[in-house]
Amino acid sequence: MSSPPVAAERPLLEMKRVSKSFPGVQALDGVDFSVQPGEVHALVGENGAGKSTLVKILTGVYPKDRGEILLNGRPVDIRSPLDAQRLGLRVIHQEFTLINHLSVAENIFLDTFATGMVGRVPRRQIEERAREVLTTLGLDVDPRTPVAGLTVAEQQIVEIARAVSKEAVLIIMDEPTAALTEAEVERLFGIIGALKARGVAVIYISHKLDEVMAIADRITVLRDGRLVGVRRAAEVSRSELVRMMVGRPVEQMFARRHRPSDEALFEVSHVTVPGRVYDASFFVRRGEVVGITGLMGAGQSWLVRAIFGAVPTSAGDIRVGGRRRAIRSPADAVRAGIGLLTENRKEEGLVLSQAVAANVTLASLGRFGRLGLLDHGEERRVAAGFVRQLDIRTPALSQEVAYLSGGNQQKVVLAKWLATEPDVVVMAEPTRGIDVGAKAEIYRLIDGLARQGKAIVLVSSELPELRSRA
Repeated sequence: MSSPPVAAERPLLEMKRVSKSFPGVQALDGVDFSVQPGEVHALVGENGAGKSTLVKILTGVYPKDRGEILLNGRPVDIRSPLDAQRLGLRVIHQEFTLINHLSVAENIFLDTFATGMVGRVPRRQIEERAREVLTTLGLDVDPRTPVAGLTVAEQQIVEIARAVSKEAVLIIMDEPTAALTEAEVERLFGIIGALKARGVAVIYISHKLDEVMAIADRITVLRDGRLVGVRRAAEVSRSELVRMMVGRPVEQMFARRHRPSDEALFEVSHVTVPGRVYDASFFVRRGEVVGITGLMGAGQSWLVRAIFGAVPTSAGDIRVGGRRRAIRSPADAVRAGIGLLTENRKEEGLVLSQAVAANVTLASLGRFGRLGLLDHGEERRVAAGFVRQLDIRTPALSQEVAYLSGGNQQKVVLAKWLATEPDVVVMAEPTRGIDVGAKAEIYRLIDGLARQGKAIVLVSSELPELRSRA
């Protein structure tokens, strides 16, 4: 789907020998990066490779320690996000920065409101200008509509419209398809193609390598804060990109090495969540991985929450090991031997300000209490065992989980539920937002749990993941 970048005598953007360090960490070490006008340049690497640091330097969030940034061949000094915006550099974050109670038009021209210019520009004129921008991006929505009433894909287009309205010359997209369906991804790619045709450059950051190779003109790979290489997307294979990212081949990433038994360990019969899920039934055998998928809003999130007792049901039975269990709360689910890796690990799976050890034992504190006091020694012993078993990369058990990579945070969530000794493990989007190396490790852990005889329910929007694992 990608096409060669627009020819240019010089790059639109050049970052030369950029370095940045934090206490004890060399985040970037002499990195070069450039983007041509009208080019989609993908930036890839494992979590912690330096992608976010590079972007934050480019957008004025962090000052660089060394190096040079040139825009259209001229050195620029970007000291704040406002400096970056004035230069035409805009970021569309994975978590949108829209204000939900404001209208589409108000969000697109939010800077105008912030600088007090709204009194000089009639609201009707702002709405007409918003409609013009939205039309160029293919979004047919009333500019007066509150953003809260839009879908995720529509909100993303509003973010892009805000960038385009400010005559952006370079748009940075951070994991732009994380919550989109396949059809919405295709629509986004069409918008990116239209931006390219106008000469707007795009830096595309994603862990989804198939998408990167489909949309990018060039791909830059970072590893451990260093530039590994730059490749044209049409001339590189997926396996070569993976080797560049992780420093080794990731063989048989989707290999499955377990065979389930004939025993139905987990049975869900006729579960109904009013207005969300109707008459859902399935079963999982001991040692089996069963996949569940669907478009956003199809009900899979409500189904797993109902299984875990987090939302009320109006009908249905749940059996574990042939025994009917009444599950009206997450505590009931834990007692029944069910663990749930939630879709949003940061908000629902972890206490980010707490240590690794405290998070690992969070769902099983009853095991570590004596006379109303927490046995910290036993807590650390159990946590250390899971750190070794799951290869959680942390400098210490006392490390706050907020500072771990996404893949290691996901392993901490898994450890939390394994500490409850469950028979059934429900995983909702377990590899969302983590890099290719961490994905391979999560897949190996899923296989390991299946070999132990656990029943695994894998909820995923990534069809290749389900085809290979379930």
